[in-house]
Amino acid sequence: MRISFLLAVPAALVATPALAQSTGTVNVNGSVADRCLFTVPSAVIALGEISQSGTGAAAGRLDTARVDNQFRDLVGWCNGTAATMTVEAQPLLNLDYGGPAISGFDTRVDYLATAAANSTSTTDSSLAASPGPGGAVNVGLFSGNIRVTLSQSSTPGSGLLVAGNYGGQVIVTLTPNFSGGGD
Repeated sequence: MRISFLLAVPAALVATPALAQSTGTVNVNGSVADRCLFTVPSAVIALGEISQSGTGAAAGRLDTARVDNQFRDLVGWCNGTAATMTVEAQPLLNLDYGGPAISGFDTRVDYLATAAANSTSTTDSSLAASPGPGGAVNVGLFSGNIRVTLSQSSTPGSGLLVAGNYGGQVIVTLTPNFSGGGD
């Protein structure tokens, strides 16, 4: 009887129906917000002496060759497909002279600034009637150089430049715009 009981136990185990399986699921979610970042956020264009030398009629006036075609690169990235870029040109102003305007002299140098990134560009002139950045362009997803170039320099009266230090700036803005890529 003992032998039959030992044989019956394995047979009973084989004949027992399998229990149904049950599965649980853990979903894993995350997001990445649209954003832009300058990794090299500033540069300097040191123009040096911006008036023409010599003794001729142009001496003392703006030397456009010292300003035009000068450029520097900023470096940045945007991770959203709808990211935009603007540029704002602020004139070079005499930082030392605060007196009244004098006929035949200038204390301001205007120019056109161009910012180029990801095969697109935007411009702004410091002569613009209303201050602020020029039109926004879509730069989308990119990582790399933003080239800022100066051109079309001029003075208001084509006069002699008043001695002193001149300073201005070009402001480049990268704006992330929601493109469905994150929260």
